[in-house]
Amino acid sequence: MKQRPPTWLRICIILAVILVSAGILLFADRLRALSSYGYAGVFLLSMAANATLVLPAPGWLISVAAGTALNPFWVGIVAGAGQALGEITGYVAGTSSSVVVEDRKRYQQMRALVQKHGLWLFAALSFLPNPLFDIAGITAGMLRIPVVHFLAATFVGKTLRAMMLAYGGASVLGRWFGG
Repeated sequence: MKQRPPTWLRICIILAVILVSAGILLFADRLRALSSYGYAGVFLLSMAANATLVLPAPGWLISVAAGTALNPFWVGIVAGAGQALGEITGYVAGTSSSVVVEDRKRYQQMRALVQKHGLWLFAALSFLPNPLFDIAGITAGMLRIPVVHFLAATFVGKTLRAMMLAYGGASVLGRWFGG
């Protein structure tokens, strides 16, 4: 049986995740300025928008807007990579907070779904815009799913969604605004 990290470390990790989430919300204007940096800005904004726990950020708008100015295919790849890396906050919170959510009903439901469907569940949930993905990330961390596997499955879903949004932005908004 694996040993859990010490309580002080788990508390520090949870506090760090909360601080990152709060910082993203407090410095949203400065983060938006990153969009002038092309694909690097798309990556950083996408990562920041997905690093929040509980308080959702409208990260999907990044792909839509960037698709009007940049190549939608590469926007999807870059945004998907940033979004997947941003989701690591939930995973890390899960590795340290098993006492906090272990008895919660949603966690138990998510755990059962993960055990039944495996990594495909993370790919599907990361494609669909929903607040349950934070619980999925926490569950992945708590179940000690290898982080590389979690990130790969998340990247697939997030990238497909980001591409769809970027191509939609390029098509619809590009026509409306003369792009």
